[in-house]
Amino acid sequence: MCDQDHAETTRDFEARGWVTRRQFGALLGAGVAMALPQVANAVTVTDGDVTIKTPDGTCDAYFVKPATGTGAGVLVWPDIFGLRPAFRTMGKRLAENGYAVLVVNPFYRTQKAPTAEKGAATPIPSLLPLAKSLGAMTHATDAKAFIAWLDQQPSVAKNRKIGTQGYCMGGPMAFRTAANSDRVGAVASFHGGGLVTNDADSPLAMASKTKASFLVAIAANDDMARPMEKDVLKDTFMKAGLAAEVEVYANAAHGWCPPDSGVYNEPQAEKAWTRLLALYGKALA
Repeated sequence: MCDQDHAETTRDFEARGWVTRRQFGALLGAGVAMALPQVANAVTVTDGDVTIKTPDGTCDAYFVKPATGTGAGVLVWPDIFGLRPAFRTMGKRLAENGYAVLVVNPFYRTQKAPTAEKGAATPIPSLLPLAKSLGAMTHATDAKAFIAWLDQQPSVAKNRKIGTQGYCMGGPMAFRTAANSDRVGAVASFHGGGLVTNDADSPLAMASKTKASFLVAIAANDDMARPMEKDVLKDTFMKAGLAAEVEVYANAAHGWCPPDSGVYNEPQAEKAWTRLLALYGKALA
């Protein structure tokens, strides 16, 4: 019975696009370097762990910001492996470009970070219960709390919109963040799963009612599994009159962006990063 339940659960998550079959197991050995290309003309930053009160408890998070002055706020939703060194590195790199960046632990209701015992090498099945504990309602309440927290920080520019980005299961969270806060001006999804559904609370349906600009970077194997999804995204954004870049990244597998991923693809990850900076540079100016 347990084996049958486990198989049904993994099939369900794969169908939602939250994980791929290749990821059902240990993805990566220990000791992988997470160095990313240096930022040209990087600003000096300060960082540290923070806690944020929400309607459901206290969220542990990482906040990194320019050491002086203000910058546009950015809310980062990690993938199923949660808040970990790789996402701290990514958050710091974004801050070095002048942004005040909050990277959250989406699973704080259940466990403080780290929530994946072996980081990106953690077998996916052991993390599925954490992912299933979240949904449209938790996305909404968390988004409101995190955006409000960012707006309370002196380092966050109040005259500039806030950006949000999500990876894998974080993609829908980023979409729903925009739907629940008019402070959000830019949304990015990288190998996001479950963006397009037939449900009333579909992330795409909710996001299309906003005034934000969008970047949707799709893995090649996700596109092979759901070839019509990119067209639905483009058509929905076009009909809503929203600026949106929707692109399939050739030779990039689901999960290619975080540097600790077993399928990390540096050239394509850097392309996605460049497009993210272009989005924020325009929409959060």
